[in-house]
Amino acid sequence: MTGRTIHDLAVGDVAEMAFPVTHDVVREFVEAAGDDNPIHSDPAFAATTRFRRIIAPGMLTASFVSAVIGTRLPGPGTIYLSQSLRFVRPVFVGDRVTARVEVTERLVERNRMRLETKCTNEAGEIVLEGEAWVLPSPTPIEYEGPAPDRSPWRDGRRPAEPFSHLVWGPAALPLRLASVWMEGALNLAGHSLRFWLPATPAAAETRR
Repeated sequence: MTGRTIHDLAVGDVAEMAFPVTHDVVREFVEAAGDDNPIHSDPAFAATTRFRRIIAPGMLTASFVSAVIGTRLPGPGTIYLSQSLRFVRPVFVGDRVTARVEVTERLVERNRMRLETKCTNEAGEIVLEGEAWVLPSPTPIEYEGPAPDRSPWRDGRRPAEPFSHLVWGPAALPLRLASVWMEGALNLAGHSLRFWLPATPAAAETRR
């Protein structure tokens, strides 16, 4: 993986990744997050709701955006400053979600970037949209560490089963993402102390 600096990126640059949403993915995320809302795990309860079936946690969908930012654009070493989210449509087990990140603003003197963040389902419908502010790595990073085993969820090969029959996987998605982010974050601790939350768009305009 390549961690790019703000000088390596331009407004309009885009990266995206696709993720199958399986029973395994949802259940591992629910346990890792401690989200016991039965709408994510109990088919009988979910049938009584407006959605009529289990839906994936909204923050699971948001974590797909985090994966793109942390591994593709800007990539390893990136530090999240803020993220706004709007959940447009539900995500169901069996959906394939594509997370897309686009550079919309660069504050070179402060090493900050604004990103448009969006997720769509296989029908091309927007399920999540928002905006992120990040600190790219101040120096290029080439990360060649060991990749976690994602076969139970990334390629979608495991058959979908009722929740009561599933066996927990070895790790949940947020924990996998955290290991990637921490590798670069430790190297950037000294640099990131100089920064805090980004200014409002109006204030940012006056400083540029």
